[in-house]
Amino acid sequence: MAPSKNCMSESDSPISSSTLEYYRVLPEPLGPPPRERYWLHALLLAATCFTTLVVGARMEFNFLYNLPQFAAGDEYLPFFPIAWILAQPSRLLLGIPFSATLLGILFSHEMGHYLFCRYYGVRATLPFFIPAPTLIGTLGAVIRIKAPIRTRAALFDIGIAGPIAGFVVAVATLAVAMNLSKPLSPSIGQSDLHIGFPWIFYLMQGALRSVAPHHIVAVLPLTRIYLHPTAVAAWVGMFATALNLLPSSQLDGGHIVYAIAPRAHRIISWLTVIALALLGRMYVGWRVWAGLLIVMNVLSYRQQQAPKYPMLPPNRWPLAVLALIMLALTFTVSPFQMNWR
Repeated sequence: MAPSKNCMSESDSPISSSTLEYYRVLPEPLGPPPRERYWLHALLLAATCFTTLVVGARMEFNFLYNLPQFAAGDEYLPFFPIAWILAQPSRLLLGIPFSATLLGILFSHEMGHYLFCRYYGVRATLPFFIPAPTLIGTLGAVIRIKAPIRTRAALFDIGIAGPIAGFVVAVATLAVAMNLSKPLSPSIGQSDLHIGFPWIFYLMQGALRSVAPHHIVAVLPLTRIYLHPTAVAAWVGMFATALNLLPSSQLDGGHIVYAIAPRAHRIISWLTVIALALLGRMYVGWRVWAGLLIVMNVLSYRQQQAPKYPMLPPNRWPLAVLALIMLALTFTVSPFQMNWR
């Protein structure tokens, strides 16, 4: 008689007879790997370079001439000054610091995933950058995983590699960019948008204060500092890290939770949705994210992200704690505040 699955638990030995059915060999992908569409990657990257250069140029111009950092302007698309750029295309050069920094952070995140996919023999695409006429000129970047992930350890490593890589690059960027920032002049008009600061910004300012106690940026409140465009790019990188580490569904944080405790994954995913819905009182965008996660949770209801056995090795637990710390340091309750005129 076949062993009953009801007698199994996370504490069961992964080599007992009652768990042998979890060791079915996952099918190998048949045929040669699909050809990479390099032209599409290059096209999307070029388009994203352009859109991030547009917003970065205006940001750099405002920084140099002490104008409000974020201004909706009279553009058809708020915060995306395409008409301003077309009037003098050479202005695009001003956007290089912001664009290069932001794309570098996003690229690091996605390559963290990609390289660990290669390490574990999981088919995955190169990063697809997503251009968009938004405040930051992009909706981020993604890779597509096209093969099963064979162990919980592989799922954990692939899931956490991206946030760690992106976070490290963003922290290094922020350390330099804080020195490039300056005091906010009282003569500068009111910005149309204000950003909230995650804890990592306060820690970085404290670190700057410890090595340069008289540095003007180190002693002023963050709300009185005019961030250099590269610091804004670092902020975006931190925000993206927090979003990806939300412990729900198919996000990186959801993969990490599933690798740690598959049975708790669904409960934690829905608790995250509830938490975001409640935080929507502070920032309405969290309700949008809650709606997106509801859709993702429903669509992935019966999806198994990785085999339940073998269990996750204990040496991954310190990295799980690190993921929780990164989420705490990068999450902002109210990331954006509009100043309606």
